[in-house]
Amino acid sequence: MAPAPQASECFTGKAAKTLGNAGDLVAGDLPRSRNVAVVFRHSIALVLQLLALAALLMALYQPAAAQVAILQIQVSGGEGAVHAAGARDSRGIAVVVTDETGRPVEGAAVSFHLPEQGPSGTFVNGLRTEVAVTDDRGRAAIHSIEFNRVPGRFEIRILASKEQARAGTVSFQYIAGPSPGAGAVAAKSGGHRRKRWLILAAAVVAGAGAAGGAMALVHSSPAAATAESTPILTIGPPSITVSKP
Repeated sequence: MAPAPQASECFTGKAAKTLGNAGDLVAGDLPRSRNVAVVFRHSIALVLQLLALAALLMALYQPAAAQVAILQIQVSGGEGAVHAAGARDSRGIAVVVTDETGRPVEGAAVSFHLPEQGPSGTFVNGLRTEVAVTDDRGRAAIHSIEFNRVPGRFEIRILASKEQARAGTVSFQYIAGPSPGAGAVAAKSGGHRRKRWLILAAAVVAGAGAAGGAMALVHSSPAAATAESTPILTIGPPSITVSKP
């Protein structure tokens, strides 16, 4: 019966040792888990820093966006228009700006310049220069021009610029002068008017001559009538006749 207590003590000692080892394991794992969490957080922060650095390096070494090398400008509205002298035209002039491949260029500055002398006009701002910016389809337009009264052809100089690229063109327009037909009619009317005045003047002169002749006839008629109605008496020498009784 003696061995029984020894066996129980042995089992108890082994269980206690096992529990002790488990306790030591648990006690040792707690600081280790905290360390793992700290390392994980540091790793995440490091990964984020590396990603940010990689993005920065990509931005630095990425080739710059291609700049517009060549601009092309084309008049799309208002070319060859004829305007009345002194009129305000709301149609204006429009252009399209593209790059060397024909794609529309957005954000290009387009300036329009009217002549300083001769047939010309002013923009809505009262000046002879106006600026517009192209939209996403490369279009720019000026919608109001007030023209002067000098007839003839004139040119509108147009310049487009974007970054270092430049382009220019010219649009020809016209201010109408007096109509040749109207001038001929006016000249003909003036000729008829002068002819009427000449006829009237001749009639007046003829009338004045006739009146003068009539007055002269009136003034000369009494003398002629007196000359015709007055008898003329002639006394000749006396004559004596002798005859037989």
